[in-house]
Amino acid sequence: MPTQDPISPEARLALDLALTIRHDGDGGVADDLTEPAGLTAWVHAHPATVPDPAGFTADAAALTAVRELRAAVRTLFARAVRPAEPSPADAARPLPVPEALARLNAAAARMPTVPRLDWPEGAEPVAGRRATDGAGPLTAVLAQAAIAFLASPERHRLRACHAPRCVRYFLKEHPRQEWCRPSCGNRARVARHHERHRGTA
Repeated sequence: MPTQDPISPEARLALDLALTIRHDGDGGVADDLTEPAGLTAWVHAHPATVPDPAGFTADAAALTAVRELRAAVRTLFARAVRPAEPSPADAARPLPVPEALARLNAAAARMPTVPRLDWPEGAEPVAGRRATDGAGPLTAVLAQAAIAFLASPERHRLRACHAPRCVRYFLKEHPRQEWCRPSCGNRARVARHHERHRGTA
């Protein structure tokens, strides 16, 4: 079956942030970022987010900032999948879109930069800018990844999974894909089967 282009690093990072809210396996919703240790573990698993991921330890302020950014990203994901329904986790209390945009843009602007001169041998000097600490603050990196993804054609592949109990977003990889994972497809088929038999009982 033909597949789409590979997922860009920006799209992967934005999706991975959104997917820290997930189905808990018992019919509820789990949040991987309820405490600083959860954010620390998440950053360690995503080394492109900070210059020294192994040395990163989240504090309460970093956790709050990332959770607020995640709420904005999920609100904008819900907007991106319209006219389809958003993830059930986002249907009840989404942020107003202008607030989500303001939150995302403010986070992206937290990347401090300084002037930089590059002058390769045999070429003209080139002035540019670089982040003062390599990858920049965590929320700025995450926000910039989300902006790059939402402004790209990849956004059109974004879907909310509507299998029973699932709250994930995913990028559609082939035209017939309806669910984020095969296990969600199985759950959806079982639920449809039960619904059909309940209607004929």
